Amino acid sequence: MAVLVRLAGDIGTAEEAVQEAFAVAAERWPGDGIPPSPAGWIITTARNRLIDRNRREATRDSRHAEALLLHAPAEPPEEGPVPDDRLRLIFTCCHPALAESARIALTLRLLGGLTTGEIARAFLVSEATVAQRVVRAKTKIRDAGIPYRVPSDADLPGRLTSVLAVVHLIFNEGYLTGSGEPVRDDLCAEAIRLGRLLAELMPDEPEVLGLLALMLLIHSRRAARVTAEGSLVLLADQDRALWDRDLIAEGQDLVRRCLRRNRPGPFQIQAAINAVHSDAPTDWRQVVRLYDQQMALAPTPVVALHRAVAVAEVDGPAVALDLLDDLDLDGHHLFHAVRADLLRRLSRDHEAVAAYEAALARTENPAEREILRSRLTER
Repeated sequence: MAVLVRLAGDIGTAEEAVQEAFAVAAERWPGDGIPPSPAGWIITTARNRLIDRNRREATRDSRHAEALLLHAPAEPPEEGPVPDDRLRLIFTCCHPALAESARIALTLRLLGGLTTGEIARAFLVSEATVAQRVVRAKTKIRDAGIPYRVPSDADLPGRLTSVLAVVHLIFNEGYLTGSGEPVRDDLCAEAIRLGRLLAELMPDEPEVLGLLALMLLIHSRRAARVTAEGSLVLLADQDRALWDRDLIAEGQDLVRRCLRRNRPGPFQIQAAINAVHSDAPTDWRQVVRLYDQQMALAPTPVVALHRAVAVAEVDGPAVALDLLDDLDLDGHHLFHAVRADLLRRLSRDHEAVAAYEAALARTENPAEREILRSRLTER
């Protein structure tokens, strides 16, 4: 998509060409075998579909431009401050003329490798709502004539918040996927790759460094988080010897760089929280203080939920349970899972069972479902 939009100049046309190319691949590859470069094959085939479309629709006056496309190199030279095709198109799709929720949903759908259902889970809304946002974003782009061009240096800061949100949500879906896999390493790796590119592009933006640090610190626990059988291992039960010390060192160094800048933001604070977790034993009072700072900067029900988990370690489960009463997170499985654990610790077993069942009904992740069932069995 990133390459084809650059060639076509229109997202709808590029999307159709890519879909046609995949349809051709589905017919040919079973018999011919997968080509050495599947992505290159798809791009070339889709590009040929664009050329054919232009031939059919071009007027006599535009055939010279069509011929230029025909003989253009498959990979036009890079232009502008953003050197990576996918990252560049993420910046392009995050146009300020679009509502933030619409631009993030559109970018995740087209470039993040996420389905409509996965995006809906990230936003805690229905699939129909996400689908409407994507359609409205495409319509706005078409009707307003928003150009598909390389953003200039001046454009980058104004679009950065949405770009960071996109990269973060790609990582989150990989880290706790709704698919049949406990973890999607491809999405985690792609998000980290994009984070590194952003850090090279904008090294003086502390939130860029904070997001990269956050992803590295979380990903450092990958080997200990899921057993060989695919079971989820909670943070408190993980074998810290399996954690990637190089990723931890890199993430902690980025957190220290952020602290020296003294311009705190949500991603930096989340990274600092994970840096505290990377040192044993976890200083839960420090974690609560950091969540307090995050609530002051960007208060959300999800942040309040995670803060309650830390409060339970400092002030006990009863205090933490009271904090959950005012949170509007009924559709979020983690809310019910946290509530269930707090109720279990208070020996309110009947209520805990109901909360675990509510959490089970709201997640499709197999590793999460297994750990929730095991908690039910323990009762």
